[in-house]
Amino acid sequence: MKPKRILVVAAHPDDEVLGCGATMAKHSINRDEVHVVILAEGITGRDENCSLRKRNDDLRRLKGSSTKANSILGVKSLNFHDLPDNRMDSVDMLMIVKIIEAHLKHIKPDIVYTHHFGDLNIDHRIVNSAVMVACRPQPENHLREILFFEVSSSTGWQAPDLSQAFTPNWFEDVSSTLSIKLNALQSYKSEMRPWPHARSIKAVEHLARWRGAFVGVEAAEAFYLGRKLIGEK
Repeated sequence: MKPKRILVVAAHPDDEVLGCGATMAKHSINRDEVHVVILAEGITGRDENCSLRKRNDDLRRLKGSSTKANSILGVKSLNFHDLPDNRMDSVDMLMIVKIIEAHLKHIKPDIVYTHHFGDLNIDHRIVNSAVMVACRPQPENHLREILFFEVSSSTGWQAPDLSQAFTPNWFEDVSSTLSIKLNALQSYKSEMRPWPHARSIKAVEHLARWRGAFVGVEAAEAFYLGRKLIGEK
């Protein structure tokens, strides 16, 4: 089979691994090209006074962690855009769309993975909206599939709403690559939390085992299918 081109569009460093890290590793093992775009810097949203300049060293370390984590997953390219953390609603939507469009034009992905639209985090919801605008089905679009992932300590924390809830209808068997995902998450030491926090290594493993139990396998990553094109284009 011809190798596929994969594009993962995430809001913050670590979202890409939390959301679909084991699936990314599986793609890499299958010799697919995996490319990652991280839109927001993931640092200043925790500060009382947001100043990226004052957090340059922390940002550099976080990017180093991200580079290491994505290398473990076999990612071919990793791009950062340093949009304001947890304040992407302050950025013009057209600007975000154009960033994504530029990567789509360059990579020409077959599959795009991104955030679910019902996430608690504002940046995650904005990224989902921007991806859907950028991926609108134009005739020259190579895209065959869009999948929305869940992020531990974010997607599951949203208040229940039947129209927005994460109700997965696509499961990827990651029994053989879950350990690679967990290893990659070890690189994100500043972002991970101790058990029983939902963003702990143990919780991430439990979630994968639970999602696997949904479909009768050892471990799975769950997605919501946003679009699937079958047949010739």
